Amino acid sequence: MQNAGIAALGLDWRYTAAEVRPEQLAEAIAGAKAMHYVGLNLTVPHKLLALEMVDVLDESAREWGAVNTILFEGQTESGDWRAIHEFETAPKNVRSHGFNTDADGITQSLREDLGMEVRGESILLLGAGGAGRVAALKIAATGVKELFLVNRTASKAEAITTEIRDRFPAVQVQVGYPPAEVDLVLNATSLGLKPVDPLPFDPAAFSLGKSRAVYDMVYRPAVTPLLAAAAEAGCKTANGLGMLLHQGAKALEIWTGQAAPLDVMSAALKETIYD
Repeated sequence: MQNAGIAALGLDWRYTAAEVRPEQLAEAIAGAKAMHYVGLNLTVPHKLLALEMVDVLDESAREWGAVNTILFEGQTESGDWRAIHEFETAPKNVRSHGFNTDADGITQSLREDLGMEVRGESILLLGAGGAGRVAALKIAATGVKELFLVNRTASKAEAITTEIRDRFPAVQVQVGYPPAEVDLVLNATSLGLKPVDPLPFDPAAFSLGKSRAVYDMVYRPAVTPLLAAAAEAGCKTANGLGMLLHQGAKALEIWTGQAAPLDVMSAALKETIYD
C-alpha cells in the first residue's frame, strides 16, 4: 500500500518492514533518526511505548495517547523545523515528531463502509487494549450517545470509562453489555485472526440481533467468525481494511506533505491482502 502510494507520487523512497523487540524500540527510533529516515510507522505494542520516546508529540498523539506514525524533522539555520526530506544535505539537528492516525481512520472507515457518523448513536465496543482505547476516546470525542465497554480484564475497561467521564461528560458510558439494542458492535480485540478463535463477546450476554451493524478491526480473513455471525443475524458488516487504508494514507501525507493517492493505495492493499 505505502510503496504503491510512494510510486504514484513519483518519490524515490522505499517503505520496508522490520521486527523490533519492545526493549529495543528506543534504539530503533534513535537509529532511524541518525540515518535520516523520512519517518516510521509503529504497530502493537510499540504505540504506547513510543509516547515516552519521541522528542515531540503532535496534538493527535497527546489526544489519543498513542503514537503510530513518526516524522523526522531537521532544524533550519533560522531555528524552524521542517520534514527531513526537504533538506538537500543532512541537517545537524534532527528530532522525532510523533503522530496518531488511527483515530481518524476509525471514524472515516465507519462513515464510508457502514454509513455511520457515530454522533448520537449507541455503540458496544469490544476490547480495551491499545486499539480499543483509541477507538473509545475517538468515538466519545465524536459525540456518541451511549458507549458500552467490554474487556476480558474489566479494570482496563473501567479505567477508560473513568477517563471518558472526565473528558467527555455528555457521553453515557459504562462497563458491560447493553440492556437494549445498539447501533453498532465494534470489535477492537485480536479475536478472529484465527479460524479457531471464539467470538469476541459472550453470546449468553448479548445477541448480534440487537445490533444494526458490526465492524471488525480484523481485516484478514476478510470475513471473520464475528462478521459471519453478524451477517447471519441480518447486520450490516465491514472489516478493518478501510481503517488500515485511511490511517496509512494519513501517515503518507504527514511524511510527504502531499495528498495520498487513495485509489492506488486501496487497490494495492486489496491485491496484497486478499490475492
